[in-house]
Parts: sequence; C-alpha cells; structure tokens
Amino acid sequence: MIYSKNNQRQRRHRRIRTHLSGTAMRPRLSVHRSLVGMFAQLIDDTNGKTIVSAHTKTDVKKATAAHDRSGKVAQSYLLGLALAEKAKAKGIASIVFDRGGYRYHGRVKALAEGARDGGLKF
Repeated sequence: MIYSKNNQRQRRHRRIRTHLSGTAMRPRLSVHRSLVGMFAQLIDDTNGKTIVSAHTKTDVKKATAAHDRSGKVAQSYLLGLALAEKAKAKGIASIVFDRGGYRYHGRVKALAEGARDGGLKF
C-alpha cells in the first residue's frame, strides 16, 4: 500500500497523540504547518476547548530577520513569541508540545524556540 506524505504525517500524528494530552493547567501546543503559513493552538483536551490560537498571517508582521533566521522560519519564531505572550496573558506557563507529525526541524523547531524564549516551559 502506498501512502502520500500527508497520509504518513497523519499516521505519525495519530501515533504521537496516543501519548500526549493537554489539560487546563498544562495545555497541548498543537502545530499545523502549511505552505502559506503556520497555525499554533493551545488546547485543553479534557474540555475540548482551544484556549489560545495564533496564525502567521494575523499575529505576525512580515519578518525580514529574527535572531539569525529569515523567511518563513523567522515568521515561525515570531509566531512562537506571539503565542507565548498570549498564553502569559491567560496565566499559562507550562505546556505540552505536539509537533503534529512534522519533523522537529526548520519551522517547527523555530516555533518551539520562540515559545521557549517567550517564557513557556515544555
């Protein structure tokens, strides 16, 4: 059976989600990467509610460079910072990182580093 890249990613994500779960005190940071931008959400899985969300198109200004990063990687880093700022306003300091089946490098890694630099612990 031949699976597409997206189908393989979804299978990895399902496998990861069996071990990860977010609570109100420690929500899950869910990442979705598209060709256009990135989406990040803090989700309380016990209640099924999204606490905080951010998107590169609405929450990040055009980034030329951010800490030796450029392009979409810089936007992802700034998205992590913006998400951390919103989470701090809601009183959230600790999270569980869900990479969504994507490899931990490039834009996903930059988002995680931005969230850490913004003050979130995971």
